[in-house]
Amino acid sequence: MCGIIAVVRRPSTRATPTSAEVLALVAGQVSTLAGAADPTAAFAAVGRSLAEADALLRGVPGLRLMVSDSALGPALVHHCDEILAAVEAEERRLEQDGGLSTRDLEERNRALIDVRDGVWAITRDRLRAASVVAELSGGATTTGALEAFLSIHQALSAIDRLEVRGRDSAGLHVLVHEHALDLDDPVIAAELERRAGDPNFGTGSVRLVDGVLSIVHKTAAEIGELGDNTAVIRAAFADDDLLRAALANDTARTLVLGHTRWASIGIISEPNAHPLNSELMDATGPYVVGALNGDVDNFADLIAEEGVTIAPSITTDAKVIPSLTSQRLDEGLASAEAFRRTVAAFEGSVAIGACTAAAPDKLQLALRGSGQALYVGLAEDAFIVASEPYGVVEETAAYIRMDGETPGNPENPNASRGQIIELDGELAGSVAGILRKAYDGTDLPVTDDDIASAQITTRDIDRGDHPHYLMKEIGEAPTSFRKTLRGKVVESAAGLRVALGPSVIPDDVRQAIRDRSISRVIAIGQGTAAVAGQALAAGLDAITPNGEIEVEAVLATELSGFGLRSDMSDTL
Repeated sequence: MCGIIAVVRRPSTRATPTSAEVLALVAGQVSTLAGAADPTAAFAAVGRSLAEADALLRGVPGLRLMVSDSALGPALVHHCDEILAAVEAEERRLEQDGGLSTRDLEERNRALIDVRDGVWAITRDRLRAASVVAELSGGATTTGALEAFLSIHQALSAIDRLEVRGRDSAGLHVLVHEHALDLDDPVIAAELERRAGDPNFGTGSVRLVDGVLSIVHKTAAEIGELGDNTAVIRAAFADDDLLRAALANDTARTLVLGHTRWASIGIISEPNAHPLNSELMDATGPYVVGALNGDVDNFADLIAEEGVTIAPSITTDAKVIPSLTSQRLDEGLASAEAFRRTVAAFEGSVAIGACTAAAPDKLQLALRGSGQALYVGLAEDAFIVASEPYGVVEETAAYIRMDGETPGNPENPNASRGQIIELDGELAGSVAGILRKAYDGTDLPVTDDDIASAQITTRDIDRGDHPHYLMKEIGEAPTSFRKTLRGKVVESAAGLRVALGPSVIPDDVRQAIRDRSISRVIAIGQGTAAVAGQALAAGLDAITPNGEIEVEAVLATELSGFGLRSDMSDTL
């Protein structure tokens, strides 16, 4: 498993919000909660206000506000801390009070979760983005710098989460056009020449092709901790004075393509770290950069058939993506068709991202087979592409999932299996900016019906200070357990009391147990739910007098095969 991340952005047309607008949505919310006649409605209203504030702080307009007003961040943290304290107090009260019905309790919990999500998004997502961008950019405030470094931060943040798919190496590539570099400046010219000499396209490599600037930073390590690779790459971008110089205007446009890898074909090395470019040892052509998840099973055959000569230190199959796309471009094909014809020749299960100097504001994507995935997030003025939804959700809950298996043309099922997408930076963030085709070229128009909404947030998936996600789950288990039992097992001076409403155990079920028309209980589940079912069965069996009710735990997958009877009216 590997992970692809990409960000395609267009200039924002939204006005920069004011600090007063944002603070009006966050400050003073605690006073509205105090003594509210309907706490659920009050917390729900606070959640909506926080979501509105979060929306104002997103994208380049929100970033511009946060980096320009140093007092806004501390003020938001203060008010959000007050709101969070009110949430925690309400949660403690609910654990002591079983007066709410189960339905009302779930509504209250939902409102509290929305408030927690809003506080988290503002303090952990938006303010962190402003802090990291300021560090990466050296405090630059040009539009070109803010857009580019926000995209770089978003990509690295996503790679942090995608590292569960692989982390023996990683790389992040930026393609910049309409840059601010003075190519007649001898210092700039010398730096370009110095960094253009690595045939392996290693970390820090630079290429200048038809006025388009290509910069990549990479790292490779067989053994490392989660977060090590992105820390190295983040530091490299922070120290890249050439990139800062290129972004010192309001017109520079940047496309970002990144990757985190588990090596399968090709050793773990910096030359094999993705993304890779199209350069060959004995030929030049249109400039292309690409990254791969999965395996191109016939890559060696393609290398022989196409006569490409690759540097011997580069042994990954991913090299054929940019090299062969370059050859198709050299034949005069447009970027989308050149890419489609290239990937259509690949055998295997793949997810691919690529970009070209010929069309620096367009990103090419391909997905074929069942072993990979790609999600296209529709954010404000941006497309966020990732191999998992959790690489997208920091910026948007709205996404389109590519389909690598369903034939796009029933009359040509094998050749049309898989999808190819071109994202147009001029229309970034909109359905209109997505050109989708089947592998055989059949048009697959994208509509609003294709848009799904993620049901997770970064608060759900953040690893925090834990070295591994497993440690996070173990550490959060007690809190999760208390949350599950909140309002159902109530603590009081007299001890613990069970309070389960009819939405949990319906009245007719209670009566059937009382009059013994239900005499058998089966607890079913898979995985940890099966373990919980075993605990439930043991507990119920222990308190059932004289064995009047038969209780057993059964794996959910086995009940239908081995546990069904012709008449189960006595079974819960």
